[in-house]
Amino acid sequence: TVTLVYAADVPITQDELVRRTQELYDAVVPGNQAPWKKYFADDCIFADEKGHVFDKPKLIGDITPLPSGYSGTIKIENAQSRIIGNTAILSYDADETETIFGQNLKARYHVTDTWLQRNGNWQIIASQAHRYYEDPALGKADTKRFADYIGTYELAPGQTRSVTAEEDNYSSNGMAKRSNCSRKHQRFFSAKVSKAEFCFVTLPAAKSMR
Repeated sequence: TVTLVYAADVPITQDELVRRTQELYDAVVPGNQAPWKKYFADDCIFADEKGHVFDKPKLIGDITPLPSGYSGTIKIENAQSRIIGNTAILSYDADETETIFGQNLKARYHVTDTWLQRNGNWQIIASQAHRYYEDPALGKADTKRFADYIGTYELAPGQTRSVTAEEDNYSSNGMAKRSNCSRKHQRFFSAKVSKAEFCFVTLPAAKSMR
């Protein structure tokens, strides 16, 4: 007679998932690898906000103390979860504050972690992070030259975009809904709440936008 013994299922709550995840982030500044070894499965997949994909050895190797002059915190906000059987999904915002030689920097990320219970132990099997991007800081531009850029531009056959100026701001419409643009540089503009950027290039016999 063969007797099979299975580890009992161990329920988990959103509060416990958040607590463990906050423990992971609190370990980043001192470079404490212990929680990361504990809470990430050996066969995990970790994709960061830069598009890098790590297995567990590479992930753990990346957890090192911040250099001298660096400090920071990461706090979890807006957590949501779905817990079904032996699988738990935790989706949340990570609010990062970093101080580098007295200069304060802030960044926000959205992260989704998949926790899997195996042998009574809950660990992260997959993690995906995305960064929230804010509008770039306004740059200085010579508003006297705005009139040079007003007009209709053909980006491809049958696809045009019109540029107009209102006081010190540009607006663009055509291929998509109207977008207000902010100045990044003398000839570079970006659409608000968008990754779209516009560069005005002066050619020998015409104006061009790309």
